[in-house]
Amino acid sequence: MEELSNTPVEKWTESMVSTWLLSIGVKEPYVKKLHEEEVDGRVLLEITEDFLKKVTGMKSGYVHLIITKRNELVNDSRQVQRQTDGTHEKTVQKHDNQNNDQKPASVKGGSTTSSAQKGEVKQDSVTVRTTKIDAKPRPFGKRGIDYTYMKHSVLQPESGVIDLITPCHEYKAFTIAATLDGQRVQAKLAKEIFKFAAGCMNMRSNGTIHFGVMDGKDNSGYVHGEIIGFPIQNKDTYADALNLIDRCFSSASVELVQQCIRPPEFILVIDPNSTEEHYVVEVDIVPSISIVRNKVFPVVLPNFKEKKNKIEFENETIYHRVGSRTQPVTDRNEFYHGVQSRDAQREKKEQEHLFTIPDLCHDLGRKLIMLVTGGKKIMEKDKWYILVTNKFSKEDLNHIDFLLDMKLFCVFDFDPDSKRSGLCHEYIKHHAVNLHFMQNYKIPSDTSVREFENQLHLFEQTSWIFCNGRSDFKGNEPPFDEKTWSKTRRTFLKDCVSLICKDILPKGTFLVVFLLTSPVETPLLNTFYEFFTDMEGHEDIICISESEENFRKWRNFALGSCDIETVNTSSVVGMKMSHVNATLQRVQTTTTRAAKYLPVYIKGECCLETREEEKMCSLEILGTNQCEDTNPELIELEKGNIEREFYLGGKVTWMNFWLAEKGFVGEVIQRDAYHDVTNLLKDSLKWSLNQMPVNCINIYHHPGSGGSTVARQVLWNYRKELRCAVVKPSFSVGVVSEHAVMLREYEEKDPQKCCSVLLLVEDCDKEYLDDLKNELEVAVYTKKIAHGTPCFILLSCMRSYTPEKMCKDSHLQNVSVTHKLSPEEKRHFARKRQMLERQFKPEFILTFVLMSEQFEHEIIAKYVEQFVRHLLQGIDHASVVTQLIRYVALLNTYIQNSFISQSHCEALLPLALTVPMDRFRQHAFEASLSEQAKLVFIHLRDERTHIKSVRIIHPLVAKEILHQLLGDKQQQSDLALDLLNNDVLFEHRFGREDYVTFLRALFMRRSRICKGDESDSFFSPLIEHVREHETPEKAIKLLGEAYKRFNKDAFFAQQLARLNYRHERFEEAEQWADTAAKKQPNNSYILDTKGQVYRRWFTTKCKAMEKTEKTPENTADAIETALKAIECFQACEKAAVADVESMNNSGFFATVEVCCSLLKLIFSLRILSKKTNNSSECLKYLLTEHIPKEVEKPWEHFHFKLKNLHAIVRHALEWISEDLSYFQTDLNTDDETSESYEQTISHPKRWLANKFAVYGRFFSEASFSCASSLRQSNPDNLTPFTKRMMICHFGGGNITTVLSILDKKEDAVRTLEEIISLYPTNPMGAKMGQVDLVNYIASHIALSAVSAQSPRLAALSDLQRLSHLFPQDQSKCLSSALFLCMLLFWPEEHDTDDEKENKYETVLSAIEFLQKTYWRKMKDIPHRRRRIYTHFFLRNGIGYGKFVHKSEIENLSKLTSVSEKRLKWFRKELWETAEIADELKRVTGWTENGCVYLEGPKKKKFPVHALYVHSVPYDNTNVTFYLGFTFRGPVAYYIKPTGG
Repeated sequence: MEELSNTPVEKWTESMVSTWLLSIGVKEPYVKKLHEEEVDGRVLLEITEDFLKKVTGMKSGYVHLIITKRNELVNDSRQVQRQTDGTHEKTVQKHDNQNNDQKPASVKGGSTTSSAQKGEVKQDSVTVRTTKIDAKPRPFGKRGIDYTYMKHSVLQPESGVIDLITPCHEYKAFTIAATLDGQRVQAKLAKEIFKFAAGCMNMRSNGTIHFGVMDGKDNSGYVHGEIIGFPIQNKDTYADALNLIDRCFSSASVELVQQCIRPPEFILVIDPNSTEEHYVVEVDIVPSISIVRNKVFPVVLPNFKEKKNKIEFENETIYHRVGSRTQPVTDRNEFYHGVQSRDAQREKKEQEHLFTIPDLCHDLGRKLIMLVTGGKKIMEKDKWYILVTNKFSKEDLNHIDFLLDMKLFCVFDFDPDSKRSGLCHEYIKHHAVNLHFMQNYKIPSDTSVREFENQLHLFEQTSWIFCNGRSDFKGNEPPFDEKTWSKTRRTFLKDCVSLICKDILPKGTFLVVFLLTSPVETPLLNTFYEFFTDMEGHEDIICISESEENFRKWRNFALGSCDIETVNTSSVVGMKMSHVNATLQRVQTTTTRAAKYLPVYIKGECCLETREEEKMCSLEILGTNQCEDTNPELIELEKGNIEREFYLGGKVTWMNFWLAEKGFVGEVIQRDAYHDVTNLLKDSLKWSLNQMPVNCINIYHHPGSGGSTVARQVLWNYRKELRCAVVKPSFSVGVVSEHAVMLREYEEKDPQKCCSVLLLVEDCDKEYLDDLKNELEVAVYTKKIAHGTPCFILLSCMRSYTPEKMCKDSHLQNVSVTHKLSPEEKRHFARKRQMLERQFKPEFILTFVLMSEQFEHEIIAKYVEQFVRHLLQGIDHASVVTQLIRYVALLNTYIQNSFISQSHCEALLPLALTVPMDRFRQHAFEASLSEQAKLVFIHLRDERTHIKSVRIIHPLVAKEILHQLLGDKQQQSDLALDLLNNDVLFEHRFGREDYVTFLRALFMRRSRICKGDESDSFFSPLIEHVREHETPEKAIKLLGEAYKRFNKDAFFAQQLARLNYRHERFEEAEQWADTAAKKQPNNSYILDTKGQVYRRWFTTKCKAMEKTEKTPENTADAIETALKAIECFQACEKAAVADVESMNNSGFFATVEVCCSLLKLIFSLRILSKKTNNSSECLKYLLTEHIPKEVEKPWEHFHFKLKNLHAIVRHALEWISEDLSYFQTDLNTDDETSESYEQTISHPKRWLANKFAVYGRFFSEASFSCASSLRQSNPDNLTPFTKRMMICHFGGGNITTVLSILDKKEDAVRTLEEIISLYPTNPMGAKMGQVDLVNYIASHIALSAVSAQSPRLAALSDLQRLSHLFPQDQSKCLSSALFLCMLLFWPEEHDTDDEKENKYETVLSAIEFLQKTYWRKMKDIPHRRRRIYTHFFLRNGIGYGKFVHKSEIENLSKLTSVSEKRLKWFRKELWETAEIADELKRVTGWTENGCVYLEGPKKKKFPVHALYVHSVPYDNTNVTFYLGFTFRGPVAYYIKPTGG
């Protein structure tokens, strides 16, 4: 609470507000809801009863409590303000009581910023100021100028005669009189004007009388000179008041008086808190000597008499100015004698005024440069600019080059015609822009800031925000007048500015430029107020205006928020646009419109227009002349820093290569991997018929070994031959591929003849790379690029702890970069190190030193340890900076590429960063760091947003710093807990998404080898460390705190369940799994975790019973747990099947595993192992209604479930079998597994065969040895069920296991003959079920593949007849049955035409239903994640001989890894080998509109799916291809046009 009392309410965070709410007794659910709604101090001051009721559902009692206590809080702070205010202070009194009942219970916080509303308290929509801001009066005698006053600002006190030319001033509140009717208003107004005018004319002094300015005569609480204003319904009423001149002055004087009294001026009073217009009415008096010479002006003043209801006139009186008052002349004679003297003085002053000294000339050019560059000599390329402007003249539009070369983040444009004929019209000739309205800047509740930025392309192209309509827009966006705008669009402006300043751009990274090019209106002024408020000050706002009148109105409004010195200091007034343009162009180091050149196909170059480049915003395009436009001064100034930053551990930039190429710095070493990549690249660029249009080259590198440098080096050196670009993160593959195609075809005449495009993709998932490759292939296919043309090369750069293994697995496309140096590399590195050490201290090139030592474990460990120990000597362990180092070290140790934004660091450090401009702000940040922090932190800059951040120079250094800083006093879990609970960092808004992502990953992200990590882990590396090196309890506590911090996220609850069951805390694990499942009831992975809890629990209970005799009583508990696990896994199965975007099959596998373990337990009971009549008691119990007495009572609650075990296992096995029949499985070498899987089955087909065997063994009525002998002696004694179970045991339980027998070449024949022998000798008359028929036919087809002469093999015609026993309604047929029909009825050469037609009809009918099942199983999953599996190929032969199993083809090709296998299948090399050509049969067909058709059937076309879609010729042509047979139907391999 002490923190609350020491902090102004408007600066309270959401957490501080929550603390205060709890302290006044508000219930916790309401407090949490307000915290979720981000109610901070500013929002608390604005909050209303309606908001509290609607948003939180709060009851009236608590609403009243919060409003009352909030108002008391404000009153208390107001009391303090009263005691401390100095100049222009007044006691705040209650105001406008009569209106209080109609106004919302809202306190609009005056002190929302440090200076914007200083000393202002707003209560019940009435603004009451405690500290007034000075204002300047309207320039005297200037009529019709656009001038405004700020409400509650204060004019200088009323004045008397000064020098006759300088006007004297008199104030009248007029607030009550203004409410009267027209006649009364005119009488009151005329009396005050004529009295003041007579006094001025008689004294020969200029003067102004102001109505709507407090004269200090009432007791309202306002100060003397305070501008209040009043509403005016009809301005003519005030102007017509002067018509009384002829009744108030003598007829001889009337015309003279009319020349001296100027018509009234109506000055708008700006009140940011009100939409009602108030005015100050001012009348100037100019008694020129030519008019008033030798004259005295008596006056009779009008009064409105209420009793008589008419105007009457007072006695004639001569008035004069006495001090600041107008009083009657007492001695007329003396006054008349002084007329000539006063005339002479007036005449003299008028003549002097004609010859005024010109203003001193200010150096506006230097001032402009200082303001725009932040005090630097040059404009920073990293600085964002926000432009606020209105209508441009045609002349000004000729001088906007400086704007075209600025990095404009967005433009707030108040010109509705800007797109048609204004600034936008000119700007889009040179740049790509996003055209927006203010309402587009409202973030949907389900969208993150980062997603919103990407949707609007905020950092890729300038956002042009039309703030007051757009005349060329066909939608409903008309311009509004000022009143309507304030009512309808002011809120949009507030939201828009708030979003930019609070969530997107951190303070100090941008400058707001008000460019006033035409008269200023209220909406533009409101923009200043919103920016000033949200930026908490004026230091990053400047104003440029050629017109003094335009600036004056802007300044008067700005004075409502800050002092006049600040406004004048940050404004450039009177400078022509042409001068502004020329001045700023001088300090723009690099122009955004600098010509960038690209190579072209005919070996020339073309100019890449900036506008076109910006359209390709997902690519960082590398020009042939990259960096050539760099300012020479900048080179000399920065080259040392650029080189040092790189060798310290920073990412290599194009500037590094350019400086080395031009000889400004030493060379960048080329690793051996560079030459490996270039060799692969040269191969990929060769034209040949076998060349793929899109090729991938993968660089796998140890973290910190220079992989990214190698990749960028390749791009740099090929930039003059290929079109090179880096793919920016966060763009979808669709956008990237579209832009890549645009880059390839830019300025080329023929899409067939273009330079190849080399795209660097860094640190992306393999999934993203595959998708991008596929999109580019589709583009090439669509554009019908000639086969063999290399169009795109994807250079992927990914970190890996086993790069050599990755390279070995697929040397055709992978290159490894490791820490180990070759002899040649050692020589290069040694020479370079000597050179660098002459320039820099070793600690400033630490990463290079580590590289040159090859990162050898012992040497490096010792070197880093010594470096860190030396570095940390004398460090202040208690300082905030040291704590920051610990935090960054923790993140960098465990999270690759993590960082903390500089904005977060500033929030954490005790900085008073209120210094103006970015240069000093950065200096203040760096000065606040300790010497140790300066050495270990490397400053990063986001290439896209330019937002700065810090990380430690190398992960090894981070790890050692963490180790040494913690020592024995603190453990990593304590530091992680401290970081987790740091509210300042967690709630800081800028860069929050990155920070929260890293923090979440620290506790959640599991290591994955496929993601480049050193090993696979079950928990995040931090949690693994804590549970192994500290205690499991601490790991659990840490995850528990993370669960709370991340809003009780279901996935943290899931992790807690895993962690608890790993340490056999099953009750806690059960609770956490339940919690997760309640939050995500349809998440199959969470349901899987819940099942795993019970599965592990069941396993533990079984182990506990291993050494004891098992009875129904002591096994009941374990059985109940197993059944709970099965229920969870079945729920997981349903959720997985219902999920259309993924397929989590873990539930099916786990169901089988638990069922088998449960069966093992049941069969181990001695009571159930008894046999009667060769029949097992256990099987009778499981398969019939029979319940043994011994288990009847102990197992009474789960008899039904146990009797259903057989069906549960069978269903799960059949589902897995069908899935494996459709799709490829052994893809684990390439495809990563989801982080949500509990376990992964390495070889699912082997697993399936094994589990079918176990299943068959359990449900056989006798042991297999008995059954086997019984089958040989008297097979009829075996029941069909026993035979079926024995078939399962041998591997014949389904088509997948049957075909997988072909992988075991040595036992395949014997096994298959054994299986066939168990079927009836007369299958046609045996009435076998569909499953048995499928397995029987599949066994024969499999047997034919390994032993075509086997005596057990049935004739193909017999199997064809047998297939007629499948259901006639094919929708009721199993997929495996339809697949077999396709094989059995595939036509042969010797068939007659009719026979062929009938067979084709049968095959096409089967394929139709296969396709339906295929698409149902595919759901919306990308094809590359569920690749169709080919079982057989068509070869030259008849009968069984026309099919060859895929395993034979793979044996012929002698392929190694899955990746290599897939690559070669697509690359055509495999198909062109003599062995394959001899083995397989090429069939004929044709292509039509991109589809492949098989030649054969006459009545109906036979479409064949092309496995590699992009191999299909573009035109309609005759083709030949190989045929494969899948559960989707036939597929076409290696399609070739006939004659091609």
